[in-house]
Amino acid sequence: KLFLMKKKLLIFVVTYKASFRIFNLIKKIPFKKLSKFNYQIYISDDNSDDNISLKYIKLTKYKFGSKIKLNFNKNNIGYGANIKKCIKYALKNKYDYAAMLHGDNQYDPKYLSNMINLMTGKDKYDAVVGSRLMNKKSALKGNMPLYKYLGNIFLSTYFNFFFNTKFTDCHTGYWMYRCSKIKSLYSKCDNKFCFDLDLRLQLVEKKKKIKEIAIRTFYGSERSSIHFIYAIRFFYKVIKFKLFKKI
Repeated sequence: KLFLMKKKLLIFVVTYKASFRIFNLIKKIPFKKLSKFNYQIYISDDNSDDNISLKYIKLTKYKFGSKIKLNFNKNNIGYGANIKKCIKYALKNKYDYAAMLHGDNQYDPKYLSNMINLMTGKDKYDAVVGSRLMNKKSALKGNMPLYKYLGNIFLSTYFNFFFNTKFTDCHTGYWMYRCSKIKSLYSKCDNKFCFDLDLRLQLVEKKKKIKEIAIRTFYGSERSSIHFIYAIRFFYKVIKFKLFKKI
């Protein structure tokens, strides 16, 4: 009976070409601190070509392997579409909360227990999101590239100006949601890298309660080529939503 009464938490991991880091990420999840919840780990790989099946196989033999479910997309559907697939899984299986991690191990799972405590506390937040820039020195110590550091501050200030918010990091991918609050919102979001922005815009417009917490991150040697394109789309989407309330 006690098990049936536990709130359900889905921790989903979106990953692409990061299988060499996935095991270390899973080992960092604070399983004991999450034991008061009925939780599951859902790993969704977006059709990586890095010998993925062999590298994931040891996850099923891990001591918490029974809590882990693996999904391999047959085609590369994109960052946002992969998140949608995970949220759809959460809703279908009646999870109360869903938390997102990235397979590249950039976001430390140790913050999950703090996030879920905030979600279930007296303030009843609709979403909790990790900020790399609440502690700016920490971001640089975590090897955040300078161009990304400065760009993040500039674009977050731009967002805050239009929506009268006080976010310190509008580009993080470390989220925990109350599933009932995003049920009608997530499907409208971008299938690519602006998913998190689209969801934030809708949550702000609907006056949902979002709590930022300070997090530390790890940046590896990989570099993405999409940052300039993302910045342009960010500018466009923010002003479009402000004027027309359209994603």
